[in-house]
Amino acid sequence: MNADLTLSRNARARGASPRSARRQAGQGMTEYIIVVALIAVAAIGVYTLFGQTIRNQTAGLALEVSGQTASTAIGNAQTNANTASTNANTRKGLDNYDAGNR
Repeated sequence: MNADLTLSRNARARGASPRSARRQAGQGMTEYIIVVALIAVAAIGVYTLFGQTIRNQTAGLALEVSGQTASTAIGNAQTNANTASTNANTRKGLDNYDAGNR
């Protein structure tokens, strides 16, 4: 409430109405939400591409910390990394976009 009062005073000093000052504050929040949404979409994309590799590496790490052998999990991580590399080097177009999808 105090911030709204200060914002309203500053807006009046510039000749703007308190209502337009609230709109400007809302505009800043909207821009912030858009940036956060874009970051979330990028994170989802990265996790989609590298998710299996990351999960297998994390599983291998957990197995090693618990004193077990992690050779299977490490092998799975290497296999998934090689698959991701192969898929990244494949040209995708409208004619073959769904080829090789899981």
